[in-house]
Amino acid sequence: MSSAALRRRRTTGSAIVPRPTLFQRLDRSAQVTVVSAPAGSGKTVLLASWLETANLTDRAAVVQVIRNERDPQRFWLSVLAALRQTSAGSTLVRELTAAPDLDGWAIVERLLADLAPLRDRLWLVLDDVHELRSDEARKQVELLVLRAPSQLRIVLATRHDVRLGLHRLRLDRGLTEIRADDLRFSQPEARQLFRAAGVELTDTALATLHERTEGWAAGLRLAALSLAGHPDPDRFAAEFSGTERTVTEYLLAEVLDRQPPDARRLMLRTSVLERVNGELADLLTGSPGGELTLQALEAANGFVVSLDTARSWFRYHHLFADLLQLQLRNTQPEAIPALHEQAAGWLAANGYPAEAIRHALAAQRWALASSLVAGHWLGLYLDGRSATVHALMAGFPAESVCADAELAAAAAGDELAQGSLAAAERYLRLAEHAAESGPAGQPAAPKVLLDVVQMLMVEQTGDQRARGTLARRLLGAAESLAEGGETSLGADLRALALISLGDSETWTGYPDQAEAHLDQAVTLARRIGRPYLEFMALIYRGGIELTRQIPLAAGPSRQAIELAERHGWTDDPFSGLAYMTFGSALAWQGRLDEADRWVQRAERTVAAEDRPVVAMGIKYLRGQLELGRGRFAAALAAFEAGQPLGGAHPLVRPLRAWLAIALVRLGELDRAGQLIAEVPDASRVRGEMRIAAALLCLARGDAAGATAALAPVLTGASQAGWRSWLTEAFLLEATARDALGDPAASRRAMERALELAEGDRALLWFLLHPRPDLLARQARQGSSHRKLIAEILGLICGTGAGAVAGQPPDPLSKSELRVLRYLPTHLSAPEIGTELHVSTSTVKTHLRSIYAKLGAHSRTEAVAAARDLGLLAPGASAGQA
Repeated sequence: MSSAALRRRRTTGSAIVPRPTLFQRLDRSAQVTVVSAPAGSGKTVLLASWLETANLTDRAAVVQVIRNERDPQRFWLSVLAALRQTSAGSTLVRELTAAPDLDGWAIVERLLADLAPLRDRLWLVLDDVHELRSDEARKQVELLVLRAPSQLRIVLATRHDVRLGLHRLRLDRGLTEIRADDLRFSQPEARQLFRAAGVELTDTALATLHERTEGWAAGLRLAALSLAGHPDPDRFAAEFSGTERTVTEYLLAEVLDRQPPDARRLMLRTSVLERVNGELADLLTGSPGGELTLQALEAANGFVVSLDTARSWFRYHHLFADLLQLQLRNTQPEAIPALHEQAAGWLAANGYPAEAIRHALAAQRWALASSLVAGHWLGLYLDGRSATVHALMAGFPAESVCADAELAAAAAGDELAQGSLAAAERYLRLAEHAAESGPAGQPAAPKVLLDVVQMLMVEQTGDQRARGTLARRLLGAAESLAEGGETSLGADLRALALISLGDSETWTGYPDQAEAHLDQAVTLARRIGRPYLEFMALIYRGGIELTRQIPLAAGPSRQAIELAERHGWTDDPFSGLAYMTFGSALAWQGRLDEADRWVQRAERTVAAEDRPVVAMGIKYLRGQLELGRGRFAAALAAFEAGQPLGGAHPLVRPLRAWLAIALVRLGELDRAGQLIAEVPDASRVRGEMRIAAALLCLARGDAAGATAALAPVLTGASQAGWRSWLTEAFLLEATARDALGDPAASRRAMERALELAEGDRALLWFLLHPRPDLLARQARQGSSHRKLIAEILGLICGTGAGAVAGQPPDPLSKSELRVLRYLPTHLSAPEIGTELHVSTSTVKTHLRSIYAKLGAHSRTEAVAAARDLGLLAPGASAGQA
C-alpha cells in the first residue's frame, strides 16, 4: 500500500486540520514510533497528512493490516510490495511471490539483507497493527524492529498496544510514543475543523462540543457532518451526545460489538455510574474479575479512561457512556433502578455520599436519599460543595422535603447558599415544625442542623451579636456530640462554630479573642482534613489584620486564595471575600492599581443577590478605591449601591460617613450636611460621623467647627469603628490647626497621624485628604517619620511608593549628588575621587555631609534613604559597596 493509498483511506470529504506540533514529533522521531489510540482518534489522518506535508510520499511505504490478519506470508508480501513502491525500495527490495512453503522468518531475513545498503532515510508505516492476530507474525515484526538498519524508520499505528518488545527501545530512548491524549483536538483545532467543513460555531457551542467529544477526532468530524446545513447549530451542540445516530453506528461497529460478551455486559451494567472500580463492577454484574476487565479495556484503548495512577478507578468516554446507557435502556430497562440502588448502597458505605445520593434519587428511593442527605449535608457544605448540594436537592419531590425535618433544614441551607433568604426562612420554619412534631427522644442531629442553618442565616443578615450567640450554642452542641461518641461531627461543628464566633468578635470589637478563636479553627481544620474550613478561617483571619496592621492581612488572604486555586473554589462567594480582603490590604497601603485588579475579581465573583453583606463590603472598598484615585462620582455611586445591602451589619454605620466624605469631595456640601443631620443622634456622635462633620466644616471654611467636631474623637470620648479612623482625625486636625494659624498644633497633630500610620500602614487617608505642603514642612522640621513622609508624597505624586521627586529636608548640593550616585557601586572613596577628578578628602567631606542630611550612619543606610527619597533609582543593596 502506497502513501497515496493511505491518503485515500482518510475519511472521504473530511477536512484536514494541520497539526504542526505532532508533525514535528514525527519529523524528529526515534527509530520506532508508536501511534496508539482508540478508533476514530485520527491516527491514519495524522500520518497521511504528515507524509504529504513533509514530502515523504516517495520515501514511505504504508501497509494497512487487513482485519483479523492471521497469515504471516500474506502480511509480509504486502510489506515487500509497499516498500518496492518507494524510490529506495524499488532498487533494493527484491520482488517475491507467494509460495506454499514460503516462511515469514525467511522473508524478514531477506528483507533485512536487502535493506542493509540503505543510505537515505526510508519510512515503513504499519497501520492497524492491532489487527495482526498471528503471534508468529508479531514476533517477526519485533525482529525487524530490533535489527532494522539505522536509516529505516518504522511507524506502528494501533488501537491498543501490541506485544512487540518495545520496552527495550523505550529504555534506550529509541522509541517515540504518540497516544490518545496527544491526538485529542484542542479547541482551536476543533474550530479549524468545523470551519473547514463550512460550520461556524459560537464559543459556547464549540466549548460544549469539545467537552462532549473530549477532543475525539471522529466525534468532532461526525458532529461537523451533522451540523452542515443545520438551522440551529447552538441547539445541536447542546443536545449532541453518544445517542446521535452517526455516533451510535460508529461506536457500535468499531467498539462495542468487538468486545467479548462478558466485557460488553460489564460495560452496559456499569454505565449507570459516573466512575467505576472493580468492586462496583463485581457488585453490579454479579461476577468477579471486574477490575481486570476494566484494566484490559483501558489498555486496549476501549474508550475506558483510568482516573488514578493505581488504575483502580475508571470512567467511560462521554459519548461512549451515552451509547452504553442507550443500549441498557433498550435491552434491560427493568434492571436500571436496582443497579442504581445497589450503587447507592456501596457508595454510601465507602465514603462517597454525593454519588450515593445521586444514585438513590435516580432509583427514586426517596427515603434512602433523604437519610443520606440528612447524614451528609453538613459534611458536603463544610467541604465547599454547595453547588453539589443544590443539584442534589433539585432531585427531590417537594412533598418529601416538607415532611422531613433534616431534609427541610438541608433545603434551607441550600437556599441560603443560593442567596434566597426568603426561601431559606420558609424551609427553616418547615424544619422547625417537623422537628417539633416528631417523636420524643429523636436524635439531636436535626436540632444541630437547624442551629447551623440559623447561624449561617444570621451571618447573611449581618447581625453579628446574634451570630456570636448561636456560635457559642453550637460550641456546646459540639462538645456534647464529642462526649457522646460522635467525634467527627463534633469536630466539624466545633471548627465551624469557632470560625463564626471569631468573625463576629472581629466585628463587635474584640480582635484579640477573634484571633485566638480563628487560629484554633485553622489548626482544627487542618487536623480533621477540612480545607474549606481552613479556607474560611484564613479569610476572616485576614479581616482582623485590616483593623490592626494592614500589611499583615495579605498573608492569610493569599493563603486562602491559594487554597481556593488548589481546590477549585475560585468562583465560590467566599473567594470573593478573600479577593476583597487582599484588595483592601493593598488599597490601604496606597497600592491602588494592584488593589483594583483584586476588587474587580471580587466583583465578578460575588452577586449581590447571593451574598448581600459581602457585596456591600465590595462596594464599600470600591468607593474607597475611587476616592483615593480622585474619582469622586464613581465613589459616591459605589457607596450608594452598597448602602441597601448591609442589613444589620456593622459596616452600615460607617458607610454613611463615607457617603458624606464622597459628597464633600464632589462639592455637594448641602447634601452632605443633610445626610449627616438625618443620622440618628446615637450614631451622629460616633467618631466616624464626627470626622465626616469635621471634613464638611473644613470644606465650608469653618476650621474652628472642624476642631470642635474632632475634639471628642482625639480624646477618646467618641469612638470610631477601626483604629485607623484616628489617623484621619489627626490628619484633619492638622489641616484645621494650620488654617487657624497654629502651626505648632498642626505639626503635633500631623506627627501623631504619621505615628499611627507608621503602625498600621493605613496610608490611604493621606490620599483621601492630600496635604503635601504640610507633609513637606513636617519633614523639613525634623519629623521622626521622614521615610514614611517620602513614601506618602510619592503616592500623592502618583510616582509609586518609595519614589518621590525632590530633595531631603536639607537639600544636597550638586557636588554631593555627584558623589551620592557612586555610593551604590563597589568603588572606594579614593576610586570615586578619581572618577570625579577630586581628592579623597573632598569625597569624604561630601560623604559626611550626605550622611548628616539623610540621617544615615553608614553607606548602606545612605543609599537606602536616597532611594526612599527618589534621589537614586531602585536597585540592589550597596551593603558591601
